[in-house]
Amino acid sequence: MKINTMLLVVFLLVTLIFPIFSIEDHARDLLEATTEMQRANYFTFVMLIKMSPPDTRLEGNVTFLMPNDRMLANVTLQEGFVSDFLLRHSIPSPLLFDTLKQFPSGTIVPSLLSNCMLRIYNNGRKNFVVNNVRVISPNICVFGSSIRCHGIDGVLSKTCTSWDNYSVPIPPSPCPNNNTSTYCKASPPISSPSFPLSPPTPTEDNLNPPTWTSSEPTIANVEPHKSESFRWIFNETSMIFVVCLMLSFV
Repeated sequence: MKINTMLLVVFLLVTLIFPIFSIEDHARDLLEATTEMQRANYFTFVMLIKMSPPDTRLEGNVTFLMPNDRMLANVTLQEGFVSDFLLRHSIPSPLLFDTLKQFPSGTIVPSLLSNCMLRIYNNGRKNFVVNNVRVISPNICVFGSSIRCHGIDGVLSKTCTSWDNYSVPIPPSPCPNNNTSTYCKASPPISSPSFPLSPPTPTEDNLNPPTWTSSEPTIANVEPHKSESFRWIFNETSMIFVVCLMLSFV
């Protein structure tokens, strides 16, 4: 009986520790990403990330589209709108530019901002446009495993395309299956509605576009995200309880 109880306690302890490691990994990825942003002179975007209230959606499994400092100098953000600005400039999956290039022109992908979609115009590497801005500095954030970021030459317009009832699979990762490098680790599939305006024009960057198939309508189930401080307090309290329980059986 005593052995069974000890095994149960050990199981609970392991279950509590694993989420903490996941939180630490995401926090480390965000720190590494902001360091890479600063190295590429995107200081204002880093400042906005630090100003934004804690949001787990921005801490991992995300691609940032970053206006440079000169563009952001002309933007006036009211208090409380920093988070929406960052969410509008984020895609909920870490996508390298080689993966983005596989989207046909006219594809619509979701941003992290609810009911706000981004339309892609794929005219090759040197003229890859998202909504109203062009990607000019691809693959700035590549060190971490769950965050990617690309520099853009303007600010995404506040007018969002809204498609609530459609989804479509993402094209496959351009990295080989046997490639385990950090650069190729993060470009997982992302669900996104896609409506090509016209058949993609064969270009050097898009000779063999992926096959796109329609899927059943889906409705996103968005739940509020708890702050990291609350999660840490919960985990620490639970761990103390488990440790005390273990000591009582020694």
